[in-house]
Amino acid sequence: MQKIIRKISAFFSRQPEPQVTSLNVTSSNQPVILTRDQHRISRKMIDKSALDVLYGLKRAGFDAYLVGGCVRDLLLGIEPKDFDVVTNAEPEQVKDVFKQRCRLIGRRFRLAHVRYGRTVIEVATFRGQADAKELGQRVPGRKVKISGRAVDDTGRLVRDNVYGTLNEDVWRRDFTVNALYYNIKDFSIVDYTGGLKDIEKGTLRLIGDPVTRYREDPVRMIRAIRFAAKLGFKIDDATEKPIFDLGPLLKDVSHARMFEEVLKLFHSGVGIEVFEKLRHYNLFHHLFPLTDELLAHEENNFPRMMVIEALKSTDARIQVGKSVNPAFLFAALLWEPMLQRRQQHLQAGLVPQDAFHAASNDVIEQQIRRTSIPKRLTAQMRDIWNLQWRLPKRHGDRAQKLLEHPRFRAAYDFLGVRVAAGSQEFRELFDWWTDFQEKTPVEQVAITAKLKHPKKRRHPSRRNRNFYRKRSQNSSSKKSNDE
Repeated sequence: MQKIIRKISAFFSRQPEPQVTSLNVTSSNQPVILTRDQHRISRKMIDKSALDVLYGLKRAGFDAYLVGGCVRDLLLGIEPKDFDVVTNAEPEQVKDVFKQRCRLIGRRFRLAHVRYGRTVIEVATFRGQADAKELGQRVPGRKVKISGRAVDDTGRLVRDNVYGTLNEDVWRRDFTVNALYYNIKDFSIVDYTGGLKDIEKGTLRLIGDPVTRYREDPVRMIRAIRFAAKLGFKIDDATEKPIFDLGPLLKDVSHARMFEEVLKLFHSGVGIEVFEKLRHYNLFHHLFPLTDELLAHEENNFPRMMVIEALKSTDARIQVGKSVNPAFLFAALLWEPMLQRRQQHLQAGLVPQDAFHAASNDVIEQQIRRTSIPKRLTAQMRDIWNLQWRLPKRHGDRAQKLLEHPRFRAAYDFLGVRVAAGSQEFRELFDWWTDFQEKTPVEQVAITAKLKHPKKRRHPSRRNRNFYRKRSQNSSSKKSNDE
């Protein structure tokens, strides 16, 4: 009975299907539609979990489309990292369809996450426009009221729970190349914004007025840089111009979201290109202010080369399918600021170990004001940094103990990055550890036995500071003399 009610409500809320038009249509109200024989996307290229979600919504009487970067990447011949689905079903209705597999999230815009094992398919409802008169009113065929769209004083979008139709949702997307819809009903691709032409031209263009869209969501500036670097696209002039001046808006974005965006930026496989573009558009300063300050006063290409070599190492691992550790990335980006702060503490009279811990705390505390860093990662960062002073101490059984440290491999790679960046004084140490790891346990013992033990500093003998003990000793010596 509930299934019949859903189908009836979906039928009355359904919008008429757009008509197929020729590829040279330019009207914003008339979409360009590529039929199945006009594009390269096949269902074999789509993740099975995404297909299950699409067909599940279709069987329940709802419209369902693949949307966003997955459609763009499939057209470019790139394997998508994830698949997003958009539908005319509201989040609660999606929950009814997929039951325990579905979890509703989000305050700014309600989303449904449908889980198949470890795979999570994000399902969004068509977003729409709403006038002030319509806010708080019930919409025919819908269970909930229009909760409205709200912005703060800077124009940032803080609530966007207005549901709409396909031809309204498309104008709420960010870039034209991300506003392509794959219809599971007839396997066609729907394009309202000229995204297909922009893909052919290799152009990244924002939908709507760039300044307004950036103020609604400042993260779009970062996304523009990531897409341009990843896809090799040129940012459209109108889209590019406001980025130089609107960087300070990133301070208003939640720190947790900024952390996720930083990982997407530098774990995209094109981290070096992303880094160069961030600096070109003056955005790197708003992500890593301490590092950017040192970049402005670099000596012998430091710390620039340290960052470049770290990103080069990360890109190489990603391109061959190896895992990457976010702690390694943040440790590399904040290494030079930490060294500078440590030197200041040493000059203030702190011992090396205390100076290191104070510098680490200072740098991490300032960084989390821009991007949050989970505690498990800050602990790993401290281990990687601290091991840089422990790796030279290899005599006795210390080398074997360091080799068993859970952060040894990351610290070893970090040392290699330092050498590649120009710290040639550590070349011999890095080569020694490289050779040590390739030896058998017996050979490792022989190698460490050849190392000279560092000379220990002789501490002055401690004087007897106990006044009463000294007095008793003197009295006993007098008695012995008298006898």
